[in-house]
Amino acid sequence: MEEKIGAKINLTRVEEALTTSPSVVAVACPFCRVMVSDGVDAKKQEGAAPESLEVLDVAQMLLKSLG
Repeated sequence: MEEKIGAKINLTRVEEALTTSPSVVAVACPFCRVMVSDGVDAKKQEGAAPESLEVLDVAQMLLKSLG
């Protein structure tokens, strides 16, 4: 269930991450990945995030680094 009061935390976190001009946003839990991915998708639609921006779990980042 989504809160209707105040700012959406996923958008706030993505806005904070975007200040560092990332190519990847790393998360450590499946729920966070869903929330941050939704926020990144919203920012991409607004044109505020690059289309190439990825949201990855830390395990996915480890896998990419190995091969």
